[in-house]
Amino acid sequence: MDRLPQELVIDILSRLPISTIMQSKSVNRAWRILIRNQVFVNMHFKRMVENDPSFILQIRDQPIQSQLYFGDFSSHPNDRNVTIITKKLTMLPLLTNFHLVSSCNGLLCLRGTHRSLGLICIYNPFTRDSIELPKLIAKEPSHQVGVLGFGLDATTNKYKVVEVSYKRIYRASPSHVVRPVNRLAPQIIAPSSIDSEVHILTVGNGSPTRRNLGSFPFHFMCQKSQVLVNAKLHWISYPRGSKAYLAIMSFDLGNEQFKEVPRPDCITSDRQFHELVVLRGCLSAVCFDYDNEELEIWVMKEYDVKESWVKEFSIGTYLPKILQPDERESLDSSMFYMPKTCMRVLCQLRSGGILLEYKIKALFVYDPHCRTFQNFQLTFEGNPRCFTLAVHVASLNWIDTFIEAP
Repeated sequence: MDRLPQELVIDILSRLPISTIMQSKSVNRAWRILIRNQVFVNMHFKRMVENDPSFILQIRDQPIQSQLYFGDFSSHPNDRNVTIITKKLTMLPLLTNFHLVSSCNGLLCLRGTHRSLGLICIYNPFTRDSIELPKLIAKEPSHQVGVLGFGLDATTNKYKVVEVSYKRIYRASPSHVVRPVNRLAPQIIAPSSIDSEVHILTVGNGSPTRRNLGSFPFHFMCQKSQVLVNAKLHWISYPRGSKAYLAIMSFDLGNEQFKEVPRPDCITSDRQFHELVVLRGCLSAVCFDYDNEELEIWVMKEYDVKESWVKEFSIGTYLPKILQPDERESLDSSMFYMPKTCMRVLCQLRSGGILLEYKIKALFVYDPHCRTFQNFQLTFEGNPRCFTLAVHVASLNWIDTFIEAP
């Protein structure tokens, strides 16, 4: 290998799995330097993006949630029921309890819970490179932890963490007083309004910096609605004081501005979307058609163009085999009517199949051409009943390369 041109060596090594590359660090000093070369890191990541994505899982039903697992879809056989063995990842001792927020360019955003409450960490589980970020907001009784967003500002090559926190405002007004049934109990003053505050933390060129961007007149839905498209974070939101109108709000990581993105015409008061997802680089919205009992996926073919929304997929009712009661195992069909809001759309595979999660307990793939389903059997240490999953593209991004002093 020493006699080969470096360009050829980089091309060869960039085709290897990331676990094999990390083992090759011990070959010699030249290889360790090569693996940290940004040209090599970028080429390897580009090849990983071209494959089916991998995923990171966190077990939800453990008393202490401090362990992550890694699984890969790219190597499974082509049959109807597939067993995927997940690999236990080495974790950071500083996070004794955390929540998996999201993934970007091979880096994970983790938010501490319980004793680690308020701590935010950026972590690469393969290079074991990490950085602990300062708390975004002061710990006040009136503050409620909102949603986090994590992504790369391509214009500056800096990573940014965005947090929208909710501050309850109490006013001594008769309309906001909750009178208890027991006359001896104290009266409770309910919050008259909830203000949203936006904080942003920038990672790059020295120590992380944080800023308060002020108030925001929208509330965001749960964390699963956040997606990153066109260097913009997106959430499902509703205006302050009203849940009747759902909107898609974007946050540009470059100019740090919020903007409402046009939503598909299919959305009505009786037919709301409950999830955003990225399919083949396009912003997509998931809603449930109650009349036809189908899960619909609408795709915005041209970003920020309302007329480009099209209904790309309609998915019928399905109950994953792992969740089927024993008395139904003898039936030939696995089609049972279950609430579609329990399904989460994760991504689209190279085969065209749609990867779905059901009730944070099971994974399966829907084939839109044959309208069939493929079960995935996940194996873990122990016997977990539920998990959190983030679609993840493994990378060799070294955090210290973008935290160098200016």
